[in-house]
Amino acid sequence: MSERKADEKKTMSFLDHLEELRWRILKSIIALVVASGTGLAFSGKLLEVLVLPLGRLEEPPKLVFLKPVGMFVVRMEAALLAGAILASPFILYQMWRFVAPGLLEHERRAFPLAVGAASLCFLGGVSMAYWVVLPIALRFLVGLGTEYVRPQFDIAHYVGFLLRLCLAFGVVFQLPVLSYFLTRLGVLTPKFLQRSRRYAVVAVVVLAALLTPPDVASQLLMAGPLLVLYEASIWVSKLADRGNRGRR
Repeated sequence: MSERKADEKKTMSFLDHLEELRWRILKSIIALVVASGTGLAFSGKLLEVLVLPLGRLEEPPKLVFLKPVGMFVVRMEAALLAGAILASPFILYQMWRFVAPGLLEHERRAFPLAVGAASLCFLGGVSMAYWVVLPIALRFLVGLGTEYVRPQFDIAHYVGFLLRLCLAFGVVFQLPVLSYFLTRLGVLTPKFLQRSRRYAVVAVVVLAALLTPPDVASQLLMAGPLLVLYEASIWVSKLADRGNRGRR
């Protein structure tokens, strides 16, 4: 009888967690929709920022849209991007409110630091993609044209290319943060990372080919920073490993 009551209590607790998760997700979606609606009003300004790298080329390509709904889709994508940026603090707060009750005191203190570090790394990756990699990639790609074949970009394809590139760099720049926390959890060691360096080089080349648009310039420009990030992850893992030994 007591076992049945215990199981019922666990079931109710699990259902309560599911209900709370549902409300947290719903609030986050509402925040994203509201922020995207606000972003739609400024989508024109955001598009100006997105196409700015093209204007810095010696011969900027002409931008066109090839479908009747092409420009509408691009504006919606720009609005969603702005909405995700505006709503991200609220979404992160909802994530924190959901996981905080199950964390220990030192884990609660570390969580905001982890979110801050991950956010900075993501912004660093996006900034590098936008300010460094994209201009070099565009100069290379536009330079492939000839006297008889001049570049003319579909704005939908260009915006998609830019967003994929920025997102890919933002994600892979999380590598040092991931390395730190996996080492703190005891899942990863700096020695393992050092032994796996040769395999990491192969993985980096494959990952760069999968995450970036299908041109050699973008892939090489991602592979280089990825290798640097891998070396940085080894150093960060060593710091985390020292912290683990200090706690013992």
